[in-house]
Amino acid sequence: MSGFFRECRDGVELHVRLTPKSPRDTIEGVEATADGRSHLAARVRAVPEKGAANAALEKLMATALGLPKKTVSVIAGGTSRLKTVRIAGDVNEISARLDALAQALR
Repeated sequence: MSGFFRECRDGVELHVRLTPKSPRDTIEGVEATADGRSHLAARVRAVPEKGAANAALEKLMATALGLPKKTVSVIAGGTSRLKTVRIAGDVNEISARLDALAQALR
């Protein structure tokens, strides 16, 4: 399993560093912080006001993984750049899709 996400009972939680007000919506790859923790780096065009950037991140993740938007939600770090995103569904399927995404971004 990759370091930027962890499996939980009914889905997966992943760590994302989000940069709002970007020229485009994109997932850039897996990065590590100075303390060694991994996260997925993402950028969205939306501004960080009234949850717009979080909603854009949820949509971006759902699209990138080929999952319904309703399965993706920001559960922590709503006003921070470092966020925890929960993806509900089959743990093995989501984990495989996240691993494939990380490989494709290398």
